[in-house]
Parts: sequence; structure tokens; C-alpha cells
Amino acid sequence: MSKSLLLIDDDQRLTAMLAEYLRQHGFSVVISDDGKSGLAALASQHFSALILDLMLPDTDGLDLCRQIRQIHPLPILMLTARGDVTDRIVGLELGADDYLAKPFDARELLARLRAILRRHSTPSDGSLRFNNIEIDPGARSVQLAGQDCNITSYQFDLLLCLARHAGKVMSREQIMDQVRGEALEAFDRSIDVHISKLRAALGDDSKSPKRIITVRGVGYVFAKNDD
Repeated sequence: MSKSLLLIDDDQRLTAMLAEYLRQHGFSVVISDDGKSGLAALASQHFSALILDLMLPDTDGLDLCRQIRQIHPLPILMLTARGDVTDRIVGLELGADDYLAKPFDARELLARLRAILRRHSTPSDGSLRFNNIEIDPGARSVQLAGQDCNITSYQFDLLLCLARHAGKVMSREQIMDQVRGEALEAFDRSIDVHISKLRAALGDDSKSPKRIITVRGVGYVFAKNDD
């Protein structure tokens, strides 16, 4: 059964090329050339994933990503021609699962798309519990003392990666490889931003954390106990 994708981008030449390529690889593709029609498409049918351009004629892609993430849990792959590191970090913070800078190879887009779909479709292997924290991989939810934690999809993947390796120090490179399936670029400090957000969501003191601990010069470790 083919997976249905929504592609929101006003570059007609690019969308036509991508749609044809993705259809050849088993996807059905619906194209919207602006934010308004994209939201209408999301409201009228189910999609397995969304490919969203950062620059749209009627709205900013980051704003649209924020709107969509509030009401839809589907994976989001963001496209950007600006290549600004800040835009990429903000996009991930708002709930995008991955980003790809233009110009790109269609094969790389397909690989990234398949990767985020695999992460979202991975069956639950049981909830992880650490004192008052419960992480449910199947529902992709986190609770702190019985209350839902408001974190992005990318931050959930990061937290799950650390929790599954609780007690083990993980480098930024190892984390990036497991969460996104690629090496960490030297300038990319987005993981540090997400760790800060996770600490806040989990009530972990940023100045003296007991749950997600920084190992200076190496990376991070998720403590099995926070006592």
C-alpha cells in the first residue's frame, strides 16, 4: 500500500519533478502551492507525511509548521533555500522532524523521508519509566508525574535515544546518527538547544541537572536515577 504525501511548495518545476520521482518509489503525492491550500488538504484527507517549504507566497513556513504541529502528529520534512542554521534550529524546535537545504538530490530527500517514516512507525517495545518520568514509544508521549510534557517530535526522538541508553555517555555524533541517521556537522549545535528544552520540560535544573547530565568534552548521559 502506497503512502500518501502532501508537498507544500510553490516551485512548480521542483514539485513536478519530486512528485514524479516519489511516485516511482511507491508514494502518492498531493501538491499545494501555498499555506492556505495546504491546510485545506490536511483537513480533508489523511497523509503519512508532509514535505514543507520554508518560503511560501502567503505565509512563512515556520509559522505554518507551528500551526500544523498543534493539530497534526504527522512527520514533517522541511525544505529551505536560505540555509541559515538559525532557521533550521527553529524549524526543529517548532516540530519539524528533519530539514533539507536546497538544492538537494532527490535520492537524499527520499532517504530522509523514509527515515522519519520508519521512526514514526516503529512499534512500541514497552514504556520506559524513570522515577516520575514515563516515556511511551508507541504513543510517542512523555509524562512527568502523570502530566503530559509538551515537546516536539524531534525532541521526543532525542529523549527516547538517550533514555534507551540510560547510564551510557553518548557523544553528540552518536546521538545525531541514531536520531537522524547522519553525521553531525561541525557547526551544528542544535542538539544542545534541544537538550535545554528537554531539561525544562522534565523539570531538570539547567544549572545543576540530575536527569540529562552534560559530560564536558564528550556529550550527554541520561541518568537511570535522578536522586
